[in-house]
Amino acid sequence: MSDDSRPSRPEPLTEPLTEPLTEPLTERPAEPRTALRTAAVIPAAGRGVRLGPGAPKALRALNGTPMLVHAVRALAASRAVSLVVVVAPPDGAPEVKSLLDAHALPDRTDFLVVPGGESRQESVKLGLDALPPDYDIVLVHDAARPLVPVDTVDSVVQAVRDGARAVVPALPLADTVKEVEPADVPGDPEPVVATPRRDRLRAVQTPQGFDRATLVRAHETVTDDVTDDASMVERLGEQVVVVPGHEEAFKVTRPLDLVLAEAVLARRRLNDGF
Repeated sequence: MSDDSRPSRPEPLTEPLTEPLTEPLTERPAEPRTALRTAAVIPAAGRGVRLGPGAPKALRALNGTPMLVHAVRALAASRAVSLVVVVAPPDGAPEVKSLLDAHALPDRTDFLVVPGGESRQESVKLGLDALPPDYDIVLVHDAARPLVPVDTVDSVVQAVRDGARAVVPALPLADTVKEVEPADVPGDPEPVVATPRRDRLRAVQTPQGFDRATLVRAHETVTDDVTDDASMVERLGEQVVVVPGHEEAFKVTRPLDLVLAEAVLARRRLNDGF
């Protein structure tokens, strides 16, 4: 065979078409949890809620401003919170929206008002349903805790970012607690059943923080009436962790609490100038 008839040798490739097959395939790194977006849900949809005279405690004036507005501002003060959803009475969403529009709120935070349900549990679920899909962390906050400091809010968010599925702020108890057998007639003496160890007890506050998927699953699964959202997550068998709460995050439930809240605001104005 002549040299002209031999098949020509192919020219070598100057660059490989693909990476060597022996190289391991790597997955795209997961999104850092510090980038997860946080929304807050504030249920304020008690039965029979109406603005004006006879309004519930969430709409009672505190230093001339409704407690609900104070609570919204407290959550929005955290740079981690980019959306606050207020769950209004079933027939009172327009009035609550007008109330929020009438007060100055941080520009960097979005606000949404949705109608609530017949119970707090149902209202929180409706608030969850209203969240856009790109929020991964959810705070649930009592409107009647209007003075929660921003450091407490940030601590709860950070604990969820660090991997906790459910977080509650809480304080140690100052008083000894007794478990009793409730009396049949209110006001009658009640026999003591046990004295729990005080060092293992905490008084729980809000906002409570959650991995969104966990909280949604809790609301879809737990149908019993519970006192807070963390209890629903406990029913799933998930761990709830505690971070330090703050004495100013107390719940306004009695006339004396309202006096105390006014005093806290007066001290803040004196110390911080607002």
